[in-house]
Amino acid sequence: MSVPTEVFVHHVLFYTNAAASDADRGQLLEGLHKLRSIPTIKLAHIGTPAGTDRAVIERTYTYSWLCLFESAADELSYQQHPIHDEFRRHYARYWEKVVIYDAVGPTLVA
Repeated sequence: MSVPTEVFVHHVLFYTNAAASDADRGQLLEGLHKLRSIPTIKLAHIGTPAGTDRAVIERTYTYSWLCLFESAADELSYQQHPIHDEFRRHYARYWEKVVIYDAVGPTLVA
């Protein structure tokens, strides 16, 4: 298997309603875990706001969903995957706002 020369990064911030319950947030988290099984995802991370506190840091989201793909075509396949379709249908009621950052760039090896 060759190492890709570019990586496609898909980063989504999910904001829940201020009145969302722990159960509502738990349902959204359940849905994010289901997304991890989509085969074109090479790396996935689910997070919550870190304890850092600087004026430039956005900390009002509930969950961060970060995933990496080997290509834009792989990310498109993820967008069209039945699991992703089901996620949008079933779990959209648990967020009030979504912000998405997509980026491409060279693969860096540490």
